[in-house]
Order: sequence, then C-alpha cells, then structure tokens
Amino acid sequence: MNSKKTGFNTICTHIGEIEDKQFKGAISPIYLSTSYAFEGVDTKRYPRYFNTPNQEALCKKIARLEKGEASLIFGSGMAAISTTLLAFLRKGDHIVLQRTLYGGTANLINEEFDKYGIEYSFVDSQDASGFEEKIKENTKVIYIETPSNPLLTITDIRAISELAQQKEIITMIDNTFASPVNQNPIELGIDIVLHSATKYLGGHSDILAGAVVSSEKNIEQIFHLAKNLGGSLSDFTVWMLERSIKTLGLRVKQQNKNAKKMAKWLEKHTDIEAVFYPGLKSHPDYEIAKKQMKGFGGMLSFELKKGLDASKFQKELKLIKSSMSLAGVESTILSPTLTSHALLTEEEREHQGINDGLLRFSVGIEEKEDLIRDIEQALEKIKILELEH
Repeated sequence: MNSKKTGFNTICTHIGEIEDKQFKGAISPIYLSTSYAFEGVDTKRYPRYFNTPNQEALCKKIARLEKGEASLIFGSGMAAISTTLLAFLRKGDHIVLQRTLYGGTANLINEEFDKYGIEYSFVDSQDASGFEEKIKENTKVIYIETPSNPLLTITDIRAISELAQQKEIITMIDNTFASPVNQNPIELGIDIVLHSATKYLGGHSDILAGAVVSSEKNIEQIFHLAKNLGGSLSDFTVWMLERSIKTLGLRVKQQNKNAKKMAKWLEKHTDIEAVFYPGLKSHPDYEIAKKQMKGFGGMLSFELKKGLDASKFQKELKLIKSSMSLAGVESTILSPTLTSHALLTEEEREHQGINDGLLRFSVGIEEKEDLIRDIEQALEKIKILELEH
C-alpha cells in the first residue's frame, strides 16, 4: 500500500487503517483510553501528544492525501491554524497574508498578533508582485488561502511558492475550500497545508477538527508547540473523521459537478447580479484556477439583484439549509456578513467586496433540478412580498 500509484479513493479507504487483529472487523477499532503504559513500550502514548493509535493512523491517511510526509490533527481548524502560525513566528517576526482570508484567521491576526509583537501586512491583490512588495527583512511566513472564503478568489500557488523559496520564507496555505481532491499545494511548492477538517474532510456536518500537513521536520516543530497548547482531538472524533474520509473523493467530485452546473444556471438568471465561481470562464482567475486545480470545488457565492432581500430569500428556501458551516453532503447557504466574516468591521468587509447581499452557497450532492426548483420558488416568493409592500 506504499506505492505512489495508489489511487485516491483507495487511499481514502485503506491508508491509515488500524487492523482489528482480535475480531477481524472490516473497520478500524476505536482506542478510547486516555492512559497508556509507560514502561516496556517503544512509544509513550498520551492524547495531548497526538500519538494515540487512532490519531497516528489518521495522520498517515491525511498526509498521503495531501502528498506530504507527515500530518497532525487538531480540535478545530482554528486550532491548527493558530498553532502552526505561532510555531513559526516569534516576537519581532513579520508575516505577509492575502487580504481575502477566512474571517476567523483575519480576526486572529488583527486581535492577537500585536500582543505577541508579531508584525503583519495584508496584500490586496492575489498577484505575487503584491506579496513581494510587502516582504521585509524580518518576514518569516507568507500565508494564502485559495480559493478564498467567501468570494472564491484564486491565488497563483506556484508563483507564491517560487517567490518564497527565493527569499527563504515559509509558505502556508488554507486548502479547506479546494480539499485534497481538487488541489495539492505541496506539489506546487507550498511548505505547509492547513485544513478545517470540519468541512470537506469531515463532510457530514457532525464533527469539528483541523489538520496540518508538511515535511516531518516542520510537523515536529509544530508538534512541540501543539503539545503545550493542548489542541488535540478526541479519539472518537478521530475515528469519525477517518470514516468520513473514506468517501471524500466520491462526495467532492459530485459536489464539483453540481456546483459548476449551479454556477452556470445562476449566472444566466435575471434575478442574480453576480456569481463568484472559479469554474466559470467569466471568473477573472479562471485561467489560474484551471492551471492549478483538478476540479473547481463545491463552493460558490452570488449576489441577488438590488431590491431583493437576501435575508428573506434564505428564509423562503425549503431544501437548501440556512446554516453556519459548509461542505456537508447537504446544500447550505449563509450570509458572510452575519457569520463567517461577522468579526470583521464593516469597512474591512467592504474593502474585500463582501456586502449584505452576498450569499455563500455550499453545494451538496442533491439532484441539480431539486436545488434549482428550491431557488426559483424562494425568488418568486420574495418578489411577491416586495410587490405587496
């Protein structure tokens, strides 16, 4: 099973399994113990040290999917992100980040980094030249997210990695929206890949987790801080995540297919002002996305025509759920101004192009025709309401 030619779905299904030697069960057994022997053993196991049997096994699977040497799993995506950033940044260091980031990440930078004496600069464009302009002598990390949340902007991963290698700077990427199905940044030169495993890796809206993948050397550096911060994941959730990843390839490919069809349909709709999806040829970053992605993902955003209330529209949906998270097998929708980017100021949201009429649409595995019918009926209802008023 160590062959590099092993197929994606085979990796999802079999790599990182724990053999049930006692009862010969078809799936990994769960080891829920929080206390292990310390004498006469090769490894002193402890849940906060990220080395229980289930933790170690799942890390092998995630590392293989992202084509990295090693991995760590955390209690949330933000635990993975914050621990990784702080593992490579010290007082007096500087980090360059793209402006269009997940709101929680941006909030971490804006609210916490000044306390630690870490300098930071945001880049307004996705071009490598914009990042280069912000680099200082004390720059230690470049951090990107592509596709971005919620406007699906695309950053040229290869260009960023080449720039960073020239300057001997560590690169990190939030690969949550793409998932390993659609994008493998390590193959494009990125050093560290991060995930909110709550999203596509989990895929069923029932677990909270995070993951980081990199070289063994980098993971060791992250581990030394992680064991002190204590952001490890319970073994029951680890087991659920391993179960979920078995269908990752099947789920995401269907979501890719549905999202592209929905984006094309929405783009032609008279009640839709704009659609943001990297798989549309009208998307400004389409050529870059096509170059670095294997699929365009299951996420898109759109704006209703002026005069149509986005909040009322969401309330009229019957099949598509108004929900805080994303990437489940069920389709969900939300307002970024009220949820994912609520922690940003109104000025910061406006600067990123996030307005009250923007809706982020996580496309599930339902039939496309059912999703279209649901959107159509919701639009008709809010138009009738507008006329009545």
